[in-house]
Amino acid sequence: MLSDEQLKKIQRFHFKTRHLASDLFAGQYESAFKGHGLEFAEVREYQPGDDIRTIDWNVSARFGHPYVKVFHEERELTVILLLDLSGSQLFGTKKKFKRELLAEISGMLAFLAIRTNDKVGAILFSSKVEKYIPPKKGASHVWTLIKEIFTYEPSDLGTDIKGVLEYLNRVVKRHSIVFLISDCMDTDFAIPFGIAARKHEMTLIRISDPSEENLPNVGLAYLRDPETNQVVLLNTGNKSLREKWRVHRMEQHADLTDLLRRTGVDLVEIKTNKSVSEPLVRLFNKRRKRC
Repeated sequence: MLSDEQLKKIQRFHFKTRHLASDLFAGQYESAFKGHGLEFAEVREYQPGDDIRTIDWNVSARFGHPYVKVFHEERELTVILLLDLSGSQLFGTKKKFKRELLAEISGMLAFLAIRTNDKVGAILFSSKVEKYIPPKKGASHVWTLIKEIFTYEPSDLGTDIKGVLEYLNRVVKRHSIVFLISDCMDTDFAIPFGIAARKHEMTLIRISDPSEENLPNVGLAYLRDPETNQVVLLNTGNKSLREKWRVHRMEQHADLTDLLRRTGVDLVEIKTNKSVSEPLVRLFNKRRKRC
């Protein structure tokens, strides 16, 4: 049972994301992600410039002048959100926690999907698959999905991207639009990632906080790993330590960039102190030009 405070928070979020999806991204999502195939709609009289391969010879013979077949894009798509609920999502030093950012992004994508009559589902994961929400249409389904994202308490705090991708590849048989939303604090998922990229149309949305890139100089500090609960005492004033951290993060990013290049998957970088909408607008524009 949701508390009154939780319910009001979710309702405010529900209204905000629905508004953004309707006003800010009107038409952009639909043009960025096309249907796979055409379906017959009607016939009409031939007009100069029409492709002669679309002439319906039976109808043309019946009426004594040429008619062409008109096809519409087979629009209905399935959108799957892979949502990282690991312990590292409960971190943020700026405007919001990474998990709040994850909820905002996934809510917006869900509304964009149903706005164009697409199905949307989600797989919530930590060090294991926590919950599978099968794809459905409709605003009430998005409301259910958003409530789960806000209130679901994972049974574990670790991260296993490899495991959720393997689950996706087993369970989701139909070609889908897949958004993996995570901070990517994990390794060794290249093989199932490549398989998923061949089966589906994938986008990686990487969430981060500015303080994760460069270790701040605050002297001696106890740091707790949110995924293992391990606590260590570090001297953040040590310049060599801070440089090792910076290099480590750069190497992680380089490995991820190489994987995305090899698999042809788009990367969207969203930070806790930046706009959610602007990176998504750039993604949709990029995809629309490609289409």
